[in-house]
Amino acid sequence: MNLVDSIAPEGPPKPELYEKRKGVYPKAVDGNFRRLKWAIMVVTLGIYYITPWIRWDRGPYAPDQAVLVDLAGRRFYMFGIEIWPHEFYYVAGLLIMAGVGLFLVTSAFGRAWCGYACPQTVWTDLFQHVERWVDGDRNAQIRLEKAPWTAKKVAKRGTKWTIWLLIAMATGGAWIFYFADAPTLFGQLFAGEAPFVAYATIGVLTFTTFTLGGFMREQVCIYMCPWPRIQTAMMDEKSLTVTYKEWRGEPRSHGIKRAEENPGVFGDCIDCNQCVAVCPTGIDIREGPQIGCITCALCIDACDKVMDQVGRPRGLIDYATLEAAEIEQAGGTPPTLKQTIFRPRALLYFALWAGIGMAMLFAVGTRDRLTINAIQERNPTFVQLSDGGVRNSFDVKIRNMENRPRTMTLELEGLPGGVMWAGSGSRDQALRAFDVTVPADQLLSTRVFVAAPRAGDPSEDFAFRVTAPAAEEDETALEPARFTRPGAE
Repeated sequence: MNLVDSIAPEGPPKPELYEKRKGVYPKAVDGNFRRLKWAIMVVTLGIYYITPWIRWDRGPYAPDQAVLVDLAGRRFYMFGIEIWPHEFYYVAGLLIMAGVGLFLVTSAFGRAWCGYACPQTVWTDLFQHVERWVDGDRNAQIRLEKAPWTAKKVAKRGTKWTIWLLIAMATGGAWIFYFADAPTLFGQLFAGEAPFVAYATIGVLTFTTFTLGGFMREQVCIYMCPWPRIQTAMMDEKSLTVTYKEWRGEPRSHGIKRAEENPGVFGDCIDCNQCVAVCPTGIDIREGPQIGCITCALCIDACDKVMDQVGRPRGLIDYATLEAAEIEQAGGTPPTLKQTIFRPRALLYFALWAGIGMAMLFAVGTRDRLTINAIQERNPTFVQLSDGGVRNSFDVKIRNMENRPRTMTLELEGLPGGVMWAGSGSRDQALRAFDVTVPADQLLSTRVFVAAPRAGDPSEDFAFRVTAPAAEEDETALEPARFTRPGAE
């Protein structure tokens, strides 16, 4: 480097590619929406943690766990419903219903899912309550963050992180209980006898829950989650959202005393910043709609409390649509909540959601509990017998979808002069029909030989019919097949 380079002024600073995270310390608040969040949090966490322990009697041949994803047995149990691998379209239907349900909620209530029921919101809210219990409320948390690492701070941090870790471990543990018998796996976990994948899954979910709920929090909502960006395509001026009514709040008085000394000069907002202090993502709702707002409405609770204290009407920050806000600003009467929610778009989403649900319930209620499949063996396609007849071989699979063994009758339909026998039997036992016993909730695969006179079409269609006795009416399934003779192409 020469002297000129060493004394040359440096260029402009390089722009930052991302904004450094600012700590968010939400203040505790009480109100209608806070109590609603409490209720939803208790219900959702209760469902998640308790559901694997609920028992459901399906008889001696099936698991008694109410909700179970049995990967080993390739079954999905949900109370009285059992889904087989070939019925995966029901799971696809549930996922479609979940998607349409999110569209419905967004259309009617804005980002209510994000604000109340999203797992990130629920677990972050739980972690924040633990944080307040250990560190204190907002101001105490800020002071503790800035304080040096004394024994007291180390003790508080250790206590808080330990509780977070226990919650995270319970979260991972509850998840794996959906994939095995919960009481059995619970005992295996503590005895060191559980499969490695169980411990690995708990470890991964413990890490993600501890990290996302304890440290990343609002960054997940603002930067990682795609849902806020997708929602912008589904919301319009008629969608409910948390709204600051600037025509009523501006100009701000920066204190109640100035407003009292200058009546009619300032708006209702006294710039107390309580709406910012309680926000779990740390935004200022007075700056207008923004991606960081999850519409949890805690700012409404905080603002309503301040308005009560200063003697101003509630609703400076409120759930409202942009259309209703403009009407109210012009002095008109905005639409009622009922009119806002039950609008054509929301009703269309509801009709679609309900239609899918009803179709799935109908399909589940009327589905066959007995199926049969037959595949002809191609090497060889036929065998000429010593008595002049022709024999074909078939791989027949009979599925018993009930939780009890059933003795069924397998018979030929069509193919005049044809007889059959099981692969474990002999030609002397050939009949037009014979009985097979299929275990409970199982697929029975058996080899079946079919013999028929040589005279006839080179390729002749017939069918296998299986009939199982039922309480009200015998259940029957039919599988088309083709018998091959010499001369067939």
